[in-house]
Amino acid sequence: MFVSLVVVTLFVSAVLLVSAGAKSLRTRHITEQMSTLGVPQGMMAFLIGAQVAGAAGAIAGLWWGLVGIAAAIGLTLYFAGAVASHLRVGDHKGAPPAAVLTVVSVALIVLRFATL
Repeated sequence: MFVSLVVVTLFVSAVLLVSAGAKSLRTRHITEQMSTLGVPQGMMAFLIGAQVAGAAGAIAGLWWGLVGIAAAIGLTLYFAGAVASHLRVGDHKGAPPAAVLTVVSVALIVLRFATL
């Protein structure tokens, strides 16, 4: 079970860090997507910080269970908010990846609880 936790943690952390990197580089795709979602430019730093903190918390949670659970709950809320944001503006191409990451974050909660 712990091996599954490590694999899911590393996957989610890699996705978060790649996404945070793209946001910090202000790639055309990300800029267009954030504009479509109505995310103000001033929120980008917050989103980047949330993603980096989520990745760090998930990784730290491999050693400290409660930190991992807290991080996974935060990630679940983050990605559920992303799903809601995509659906709110009718972006049906952007919602499924966020929904998958929401489910993976819930799996992270379950796995961390199972390995306490």
